[in-house]
Amino acid sequence: MRGKSLGWMKTAIFGGISGIVLSGLVLQGQQSAIFQIDYTNEQLAPSHWQLKLNPDGSGQFDADGGHLSEEASKQIWPGDVHRPVQLSAAFTEHVFSTARLRKWFAYPCESHLKVAFQGIKRLSYSGPDGSGACEYNYSKDKEIEALGNSLLGVEYTILSGARMEKLLQHDRLGLDAELDNLATAIHEGNAFEVGAIRETLTRIASDEQVMDRARRRAKALLTQVP
Repeated sequence: MRGKSLGWMKTAIFGGISGIVLSGLVLQGQQSAIFQIDYTNEQLAPSHWQLKLNPDGSGQFDADGGHLSEEASKQIWPGDVHRPVQLSAAFTEHVFSTARLRKWFAYPCESHLKVAFQGIKRLSYSGPDGSGACEYNYSKDKEIEALGNSLLGVEYTILSGARMEKLLQHDRLGLDAELDNLATAIHEGNAFEVGAIRETLTRIASDEQVMDRARRRAKALLTQVP
């Protein structure tokens, strides 16, 4: 009986270890996938930005270049932005599921319709299940167009957070208007993933040198973080 017990224990132990290793390999395979969007529009500032995203929602955002308009140059501008980001599980799943449904973007997605120039979006995916990329100004594929617009909304949120950080240093009174603009953009569906700037909003909400109305607005935005 003792021999059988030891045999069962060995099977259970090694079986458990194998399961852990297998789970780790599956997770590693999932994490080796990466989604990326590159956006370019020389008429805007920044003129180029890039977001790389992993299946767990972690990623890297980089924005640089461009020339400010005369009006924009009178305002505080964050300049080049390079920072890690963390997006929500729901948004990340939508990005990666769209990549799978659209064959990892391995097909032409430009409509070639005569529409106003909106900037070139390049979507790419690389992972153990496949890879591909496509770029477009406007796509007739509703899923592709919607995905691009939602990612532009993430960029809006991240840059708004970067402006808030500058305002915290140089013009706390300007925070109220920036927070109001972000809240309006979220309400109108032009900004997404407020959780990407959670730390900045938390700093504003807890800073007693910031006017009460701006602190309340920051707290209200934090309630929208999943």
